[in-house]
Amino acid sequence: MNPLLELVARDQEHDCEGYGQNVCVRVVGVAELPTRAGHFRIVAFWNNRDAKEHIAMVHGDVVGASNVPTRLHSECLTGDVMGSLRCDCRDQLLEGLKKIKSMERGILLYLRQEGRGIGLINKIRAYALQDQGLDTVEANLALGFRDDERDYAVAAHMLHSLDVKSVKLITNNPNKVQQLTQYGVSVAGRIPHVIPPNEHNRFYLETKAKRSGHFIDTWGKPHLVEQSDPVVVDGMAPPESDRTPAS
Repeated sequence: MNPLLELVARDQEHDCEGYGQNVCVRVVGVAELPTRAGHFRIVAFWNNRDAKEHIAMVHGDVVGASNVPTRLHSECLTGDVMGSLRCDCRDQLLEGLKKIKSMERGILLYLRQEGRGIGLINKIRAYALQDQGLDTVEANLALGFRDDERDYAVAAHMLHSLDVKSVKLITNNPNKVQQLTQYGVSVAGRIPHVIPPNEHNRFYLETKAKRSGHFIDTWGKPHLVEQSDPVVVDGMAPPESDRTPAS
């Protein structure tokens, strides 16, 4: 039996204390899904927290694997479906799937967290405030929300349910790395995922970089791995990992 199908049988009676605010997740369905980006297996999850139907797009053998390239993609109806140019979400989704398909294995988690967790209606309200000159952070704050309301406890449990040992996160967002680590997921590395801007979303991407700390070059050039390393000043002791053992 396919290892993913075995997870469905395993989770029929699954119950646990969960992650974060007692978030418990079950694998409830697996099917083949041919897409424009290639052939994937789609995995459906139930969870006890938000009554939303989160899914995973799986390529290759990921059950029990380590260093699995993984992308967390939050739902964006206006971008993913309507093709909005105000954000880079649709491009991030398609390029993420293509990148995963080009590798030996990988996972894209499609998370139902519209508008950075504030929902579709509030996202449209935020758009209206942005039309008046506010940036994305200012608009969210004006509506009474934080910069980013997303929580990745469900995502962490989804990865645990797939029995993934560790991930290489395809992201520019340090908060995703921090939250997954906080929820017990081993993040072995980060793979940059930079989409070249267009005239409509350049300010949006600049705001992500300047206000939210995302690793984004707004001219579309991905940061090298070493650009995410801590700054070392002349005279400073090197990081522990770089020290040469005494002979």
